[in-house]
Amino acid sequence: MINRYIRTILLVEDSMADAEMSLDALREANLANPVVHLQDGVECMDWLHCRGAWATREPGNPAVVLLDIKMPRMDGLEVLTRMRADDRLRRIPVVILSSSREESDLARSWDLGVNAYVIKPVDVDQFFTAVRTLGQFWAVLNQAPEQD
Repeated sequence: MINRYIRTILLVEDSMADAEMSLDALREANLANPVVHLQDGVECMDWLHCRGAWATREPGNPAVVLLDIKMPRMDGLEVLTRMRADDRLRRIPVVILSSSREESDLARSWDLGVNAYVIKPVDVDQFFTAVRTLGQFWAVLNQAPEQD
């Protein structure tokens, strides 16, 4: 059965400047998907589990999680670890969108089951193009399997 409602794009990014650029790029892509911006991994897990400040949100998983790695309270790799260990969350596409070029971050992300790893370009035009493309693919073109 195909979900007929438009699913949310979850942007988890602690840098307000990077978040604003990502939000602008997603708006430029003319996606119908609502975008929720969260600032750390704890907020992300609360949103995914409909708890805390998100206890009253409409249930349902996002179309994709765009996830930074280096964040306070809970980093992106811990979020990814917890998502992949949870039967209700493991199939949600996760794209690491990070400035980290550390080989260990890249390798660990793939080992944990990330769907894509995008290094944030320094050039603003490249950044916009990358985020627009991510949004279009993961929110519109990609079809995730039904939950068990």
